[in-house]
Amino acid sequence: MEKSKVLIVGGTGYLGKRLVKASLAEGHETFILQRAEIGVDIEKVQLLLSFKQQGAHLVKGSLDDHQSLVNAVKLVDVVICAISGVHIRSHQILLQLKLVDAIKEAGNIKRFFPSEFGTDPARMAHALEPGRVTFDDKMVVRKAIQEANIPFTYISANCFAGYFLGGLCQPGFIIPSRDSVVLFGDGNVKGIYVEEDDIAMYTIKTIDDPRTLNKTVYIRPPENILSQREVVHIWEKLIGKELQKSSISAEQFLSSLEGQPYAEQVGMIHYYHVCFEGCLANFEIGEEQLEACQLYPQIKYTTVGEYMKRYV
Repeated sequence: MEKSKVLIVGGTGYLGKRLVKASLAEGHETFILQRAEIGVDIEKVQLLLSFKQQGAHLVKGSLDDHQSLVNAVKLVDVVICAISGVHIRSHQILLQLKLVDAIKEAGNIKRFFPSEFGTDPARMAHALEPGRVTFDDKMVVRKAIQEANIPFTYISANCFAGYFLGGLCQPGFIIPSRDSVVLFGDGNVKGIYVEEDDIAMYTIKTIDDPRTLNKTVYIRPPENILSQREVVHIWEKLIGKELQKSSISAEQFLSSLEGQPYAEQVGMIHYYHVCFEGCLANFEIGEEQLEACQLYPQIKYTTVGEYMKRYV
């Protein structure tokens, strides 16, 4: 079967650049939207040029120029949006809705992947303010996709390893401490941690898979469904030292958010639902959803233990 041509929007971003690499590695003809808004960001320009040298096509376009988006979309079979959540909030979801409009007009797309890649927003109707804005916005995008009859796949990748494991699940830290750690509650609530390159590879694998059409795919590596306390224990074994532990209650955590900047409160509420509520692992996947590690057992995912070795 001929592999789909793929357009990645946000191809220089944290996850986007990994999606580009995975798409090229899997043999897809890969296009990257080269946005005029890049300005004089030399690192992004050099990254784009390196992708071009690896065989990717750079397509000039702007999320503020409808026709340029339509023209870009017409070149491919699949569109993956990897603009970050910060962009979604700051532009009130307009960027993704503009992309949906372009895909609808082009009429040729076999699969669209909106920028989700985290907690499944369909399960977060109960989320606290102001963190729920991200989930509400993603549901607006989903509604637009389905009203436009655009074929889709939603990817729920849970916790990005770099952000969570690097800080032993503590927000604001990306290098694990060798001295102390603050546990959320008793530290026994389960989370799910996925290495970012693995997220990209599982995503690309779904592109031409009929099983994943119009489905939500969860990435749940079995060995990486761990509590914060278990993550800390893995780190302690690696460094041969027990960390000093303290804890913060849910009430204390929420109280600490008062007076903080809006964007920070949004992110911290996400931590609350993951680390205190266990929103990623406290449900069974239903018949309308799929699990990536079961679909693609040939992919050897990175375990938490393997990932943490880089910090030793």
